[in-house]
Amino acid sequence: MKTTMITGPTAGIGKSLAYQLAERGENLLLVARREDRLKSISIDIETKFNVKVKFIVADLTLPEAPKQIYAFCKNEGLDISTLVLNAGYQINTRLDEASLEEEEACLRVLGLSVIMQTKIHLKDLVKRGGGNIMVVSSIAAFAPTSNEFAVLYGPVKTFMNRFVEAINSAYNKDNIYATSVCPGFTITEFHEMSGTQDRMDKVPSFMKMSADDVATEGIIGMDKKKEIVITGALNRFLMNLLRFFPRPLIKIIGNALAGGRYK
Repeated sequence: MKTTMITGPTAGIGKSLAYQLAERGENLLLVARREDRLKSISIDIETKFNVKVKFIVADLTLPEAPKQIYAFCKNEGLDISTLVLNAGYQINTRLDEASLEEEEACLRVLGLSVIMQTKIHLKDLVKRGGGNIMVVSSIAAFAPTSNEFAVLYGPVKTFMNRFVEAINSAYNKDNIYATSVCPGFTITEFHEMSGTQDRMDKVPSFMKMSADDVATEGIIGMDKKKEIVITGALNRFLMNLLRFFPRPLIKIIGNALAGGRYK
């Protein structure tokens, strides 16, 4: 069964992606840790859009998760045509305050799990004649790193953008296309769960986007086989502007707007 796999679909951008992709007739495999939400969303999507939705409870902080998910796909006879690698979070402490275990788990979700899930599905994508890979990244990949917390968030997102570039360079000839979706400040549970809601509240409303709008732009970009999709006209303008401003000035402006945090 031709299927789109989505990680982190129980809230925010991932949930919006799940509903929008189902609305256009795509069968889904949903991957997350919260079984209650997975069940509820799966039933709701199947009822509303008459598509098949399967789910698997998996913890992407664990090294064995990609193999666990892949085995599930094989056992269920799923033809994964699109990977939507959206799951992510950040650590709301200074780098020296977080434990090695905390940092490793976060890096695995943001980076290693993305790479390993892509890698484990690539042979099947080549065999089936092509497919799509969407990695939900961030404009933090282009902005100066935070000077307060989540120091590794921006660098990992930069790495993910380069990973997408590398996949396209190596596999476009096999009709496999990767897209990195880079949102800015987006209204989701991300901030509350990471303990940064107070900082998000300080961001001017005109700089915030809804998860639905981010998902829509991401899907359009993926359909057009774009490598990088910066969501929102204002974000695209600001990221272009960064090229002409001195880095110290950008840090001052960014911290004033976001309390030290870049999404």
